[in-house]
Amino acid sequence: MLKKVIFLDRDGVINKDSPSYIRTWADIEFLPGSIAAIARLTAAGYAIIIVSNQSVIGRKMTSPEELDVIFNNMRAEIEAGGGNILDIFFCPHHPDDGCECRKPAPGMVRQATIKHDIDLSSAGFIGDSAKDIICAKRAGCAFCILVESGCRSDEEKETLLRIGIAPDHVAADLAAATQWIIKAGCAPDHGKSALQPRQPARS
Repeated sequence: MLKKVIFLDRDGVINKDSPSYIRTWADIEFLPGSIAAIARLTAAGYAIIIVSNQSVIGRKMTSPEELDVIFNNMRAEIEAGGGNILDIFFCPHHPDDGCECRKPAPGMVRQATIKHDIDLSSAGFIGDSAKDIICAKRAGCAFCILVESGCRSDEEKETLLRIGIAPDHVAADLAAATQWIIKAGCAPDHGKSALQPRQPARS
């Protein structure tokens, strides 16, 4: 049974997200420190699994073959940097399809858990959106981290505050999240919210 697992969202966590979607390998720009962070998690004994909504397929913006190219090239770059990706799960469906795999539904995490015999009671999840945090909570991950490196960081925080769901930690990016995981020993304080309401500007 795998006891040290980190689930990673892709866009906004590993690479820069884009409001016009990531359609080809040419659209991929790794976020600063992300490859090194994955290498550090790998060296610390964590199995890394990517779980990513990829509605670009359902929206007919790219092909399954092009998505394979993106993931294969990404995996190669990460491995060249000293990291390892155990597996990749993605949801190709359009948001209106009502599937069970698109985050915030926990379908992809559950698929990975069955395939790799994962102990979710010690698994972590790092994402840049409210969907990621909700998915982690629904799946039963031990802890989840919201990173601020996505395109809509403030909106995602406000969504979580509005629905009363909080991550265990908020970090600037994947590198900072990795630092917290390794230093904190993955022991979140569940009694304290990691989110704070935005303070109104002084007039």
